[in-house]
Amino acid sequence: MKSVSIFTLTSVGIALSFASQANEDEYSYIETPKATQVADLLDDDRDGVINARDLCPDTPQGAEINNDGCAKLVKEQEELSLRVLFEHDSYEINPAFADQIQTMADFLEKYASASIQIQGHTSKVGPEAYNYNLSEQRATAVQDELLYYGIEPERVTIVGYGESRLEDEGDDEVAHAANRRVTANVVGLDEKVIEEWSIFSIIEK
Repeated sequence: MKSVSIFTLTSVGIALSFASQANEDEYSYIETPKATQVADLLDDDRDGVINARDLCPDTPQGAEINNDGCAKLVKEQEELSLRVLFEHDSYEINPAFADQIQTMADFLEKYASASIQIQGHTSKVGPEAYNYNLSEQRATAVQDELLYYGIEPERVTIVGYGESRLEDEGDDEVAHAANRRVTANVVGLDEKVIEEWSIFSIIEK
């Protein structure tokens, strides 16, 4: 019985010793310091570049950007030509060319920054001054069709060349038919944003 009591007292003493040591190891509570923000670190468009040095504050979501926070762009170019032929001494548009004119109107609507110059021509049959006026009338007729489809007038200009720019120098009916024309060539430019690669990106094979 006596040895048991000594063991018990020893165990209690050891426990008290550990408890005392634990109390000595405790530290007083220190509040988390509050950071003082000295600069604007906001990133409103969430492109990874803070507002303070973001030169393009409205970057499209998911765009690949440069160090200034501007999206990387790739320029695409598309070209469309117009060619309308006319009967002798006429500026009336043949219905066969209606689809071609509408296609050009759709093209101009797609590329809103593009403009068009409509060039009128004639054959060398008839007086030169008369042919000059006729070439302008042909260009105006095509212009009116484009305006009908809603193209803004300030984007369309006309010029009459008369017989000064013959396409075919021949003097037969085939040559004259080729020269009785209205032509136009429009280049449309488009800028597309390069998207940043992610695990969801699909790479075309």
